[in-house]
Amino acid sequence: MKKLLLVFTIALFSFIDASAQVEYKVVTSVESIVPNGLGRSRIISANEKKDYKEYTSTQTAEDNTRNKSKRGNIRVKDFDETKLLNFYNIGGIRFQNIAANDAVISSKINTMVEEGWELAFITSAVESDSGKDDGKGIFITRYIFKRNNK
Repeated sequence: MKKLLLVFTIALFSFIDASAQVEYKVVTSVESIVPNGLGRSRIISANEKKDYKEYTSTQTAEDNTRNKSKRGNIRVKDFDETKLLNFYNIGGIRFQNIAANDAVISSKINTMVEEGWELAFITSAVESDSGKDDGKGIFITRYIFKRNNK
């Protein structure tokens, strides 16, 4: 009986692809921290795939030829752009806008999870107003999702 179970288990695992391919997708939220509500805030998600190798060159001591790929070829024209609210309005920081953005971002994450994506990593950064004459800033978050290829 034990031998039969062992044979059955081995046979079962032979049908499973041990080298399952994992696919990653990056979704970026950019939230403006420009005073007076003058900035733009969005969730950006590319629908087009790019191969980084097409835009990569290798520099060596013997060959330091500059990378000649054209920027226009790197640009993605097929992407989703979801509007978000700015952190500031004319009266200052707007907490309702932050809550609204949280709801929209949560909706995007929940939809992707329903589509089989798993939220694997989150990384964020801020470039904030550096003083009286700056008046610029963004809060950027990258959500990195993964799923097994079908």
